[in-house]
Amino acid sequence: MKNDIIKNIERYVNTLLLPLENHYFHQFDHALEVKQRAWEIGKKEWLNEEEIEMVEIAALFHDTGFVIQYEQNEEIWSKIARNYLKSILYPENKITIIQRLILATKPEYRTPIDLLEEVIKDADLDNLWRDDFLDRWNDLKKEMEMIKKIKLKDPEWRHASLDFISNHSYFTKSQIKERESKRNENAQKLEKMIKDLEEEYK
Repeated sequence: MKNDIIKNIERYVNTLLLPLENHYFHQFDHALEVKQRAWEIGKKEWLNEEEIEMVEIAALFHDTGFVIQYEQNEEIWSKIARNYLKSILYPENKITIIQRLILATKPEYRTPIDLLEEVIKDADLDNLWRDDFLDRWNDLKKEMEMIKKIKLKDPEWRHASLDFISNHSYFTKSQIKERESKRNENAQKLEKMIKDLEEEYK
């Protein structure tokens, strides 16, 4: 039953996100990555099966608001999730929790109130540790430029990226243990790139 729910939500979210043009970062693949990482972190943090299901569902829905508008769309993600889950008669108490988890992925939401929120936030920003971090953030830059019809200059973008990654902290014990050193390594790599660019323009 649980696997059927997750699989059906995957198909539904894919249908929502597939038509989006110029979304090089916020795509269905990103939703799947966050869902998978939420499951992995949840297991390591000893969440029970019901809790893991809820963070997986929240992960799948957490970017669906982009089908309506690009910015300030977290409330839309939450409503899309509620409408779908009510249609399949998912328990109301769990829907409320899932909506809260979706809203916890807001970038400005800095203080998770429980372990479930910590898991979803860590899963959403897991890409900070990966070897392809710079490639993924370049995808985000390209996406923002195309959709907002702006030009983000490389020096400013790299400085903003460094500021973000340097000030980010993971929350769960497992993520801190497994990812924090790699996040620091990526921050150092980005800092070196900025210094090299500055040397070129001297």
